[in-house]
Amino acid sequence: MAKKSAKVQKTNELDGAEFFAAISLIEKEKGIPKGYMMDKISQALISAYKKDHEGIEDNVVVEGDEVKGEVRMYVKKDVVEVVDNPSTEIGLDEAREKLPLAALGDVVRIEIKTRDFGRIAAQTARQVIIQGMREAERGIIYEEFSSKEHEILTGVVIRVDPRSGSISVRISSGNETTEAYLSAGEQVPGETYREGDRLRVYIVEVRSSTKGPQVLVSRTHPGLVKRLFELEVPEIYEGTVEIKSVSREAGNRTKLAVWSNDPNVDAIGACVGPRVQRVNSVVEELKGEKIDIIRYSENPVEYIAAALAPADVLEVIVHEESHSCRVRVPDDQISLAIGKEGQNVRLAARLTGWKIDIKALSEAENKTGDAAEDEALILEDEPEATGKEVL
Repeated sequence: MAKKSAKVQKTNELDGAEFFAAISLIEKEKGIPKGYMMDKISQALISAYKKDHEGIEDNVVVEGDEVKGEVRMYVKKDVVEVVDNPSTEIGLDEAREKLPLAALGDVVRIEIKTRDFGRIAAQTARQVIIQGMREAERGIIYEEFSSKEHEILTGVVIRVDPRSGSISVRISSGNETTEAYLSAGEQVPGETYREGDRLRVYIVEVRSSTKGPQVLVSRTHPGLVKRLFELEVPEIYEGTVEIKSVSREAGNRTKLAVWSNDPNVDAIGACVGPRVQRVNSVVEELKGEKIDIIRYSENPVEYIAAALAPADVLEVIVHEESHSCRVRVPDDQISLAIGKEGQNVRLAARLTGWKIDIKALSEAENKTGDAAEDEALILEDEPEATGKEVL
């Protein structure tokens, strides 16, 4: 008669080899370091033991040896003649049963078997471990997306709130994925979004909260235009061409001031690209938003005149003290210089940082004031020399 094979008796004891294999798998799949998980699990085991044993202080330790595949837990107790606190003290006779050479004043370590934990204590340990894993995952996601602040990421619309108009976008970076928030105020007027749409968003800020990292994104931020040009124009990415300033009214018009560090490279031409391909790619991403690319200048007179493109500028008089200027344009250019509802001059002012007052040639007052304080420039060159409008 065949002998029955002996059944392996199940135990609640912690298997060291399985334990280290599990935290190695967690590190591989979720990126949570083994050291972090070891600390959290140690805290969980100690919390579980304290829940079943009143009076326990900081005299419980957990030791793990990955090489031997062992995880052991000990409670430290002082050897005394009379025991006042059984949680921290042990009598001499009892101590010698465990360690024959024990003497008064020694500290002995008594191994704790995890199978002795009560059900509530075991549940507590489980909750601490799960919470630790969540905190670690949130920390990893926060660090990953914090490094992407002021960058562009491509996301997928996963939810549109019909009441507030806000949108949830799933974005990814490296191996991490999270949900970003695109508020109604950060959306381009006229753009519509549906679930499943792919769109590029600008990472404005990453906040840490109790519910995990909150990623705030934008489609209206001027930084979006700057990053799009960096992606399309190799000269900007390499540092040959610099974007000095950007002013934008999302959905309508953007002004971009560029400068070349190489006299042999035309900054405006590099941004426009062969057959206008580079700037058209940006315009397409921005759903037809008009872009004016102008040449930056250290000379405020030249810079302000260029910023008012596509209007022709006859004269710029700057007032350094008030950081303001008066601009004269031909009578037939006044509407073009100001723009619809003042948009062109408003964007030019933001781009340059100067207050701009525009006057038609027929109504402009004669130049007054100290010549040392005011400076004027009569522009004889074609507008294309300083600025270019891209429709």
